[in-house]
Amino acid sequence: MATYLDRIIADHRAQAAADPRSLEALLDDARSQPPARGFTAALAGADGLAVISEVKRASPSKGELNVDLDPAAVAAAYESGGATCLSVLTDESWFRGSAADLQAARAAVGIPVLRKDFTVAAADVCDARTMGADAVLLIVAALDDAELADFHALAVEVGLDVLVEVHDEPELERALTVGATLVGVNQRDLVTFEVDTERAVRMAPQMPDGVVRVAESGVRGVADATELAAAGYHAVLVGESLVTAGDHAAAVAALRSVARA
Repeated sequence: MATYLDRIIADHRAQAAADPRSLEALLDDARSQPPARGFTAALAGADGLAVISEVKRASPSKGELNVDLDPAAVAAAYESGGATCLSVLTDESWFRGSAADLQAARAAVGIPVLRKDFTVAAADVCDARTMGADAVLLIVAALDDAELADFHALAVEVGLDVLVEVHDEPELERALTVGATLVGVNQRDLVTFEVDTERAVRMAPQMPDGVVRVAESGVRGVADATELAAAGYHAVLVGESLVTAGDHAAAVAALRSVARA
């Protein structure tokens, strides 16, 4: 059965195959960027549970969430509420995001920013760096072993931190094999698109010391965040419940009040 991720990745691979740009030129641009803000270090050093607050206009499962948002204003509100880092959707076709959203959000804050997108080519890694991201997302389910290793190494080379996203134990093993030190467990099932709240709790103890652990998807509020902190997560990545909140800063502050185990 084809999953939503299969369709999105097929779209991105088609775009990558049609990209006429020179990889060498993209690498030169990426390597020439100023130093990135330390994404992983910010999460590891947070007082209490770290919160990665997401700037997200829409999603394939929920449709429009806050399609007319001002990314700079939302980012600034998140930061004022105590957000540790930002995540900004840059996928246009499926999430209504853009590189401009990331650039506007990052310019409005001093905290590190993740480019949340579907990385399927070396050019995507370079683009993340040149658009101003401090970290890039690699989804294990979307990549073969060679791609995962190559893109992880390239990201590190050009100065990006790497959030490696997994859904189960075999994917965790693949992430650790390439040297991932920042691992996100996505609680959303790729086939049913339902949130499995036990997934992250089950997998946290299987990550070795030295890995910064992030729980993703389905974090609806303080109760969920508290359970994940108790399971051993350093951070939660939260999109829908924050971007649709009436008071973005207060919603972030509530999550940041959770103590880390």
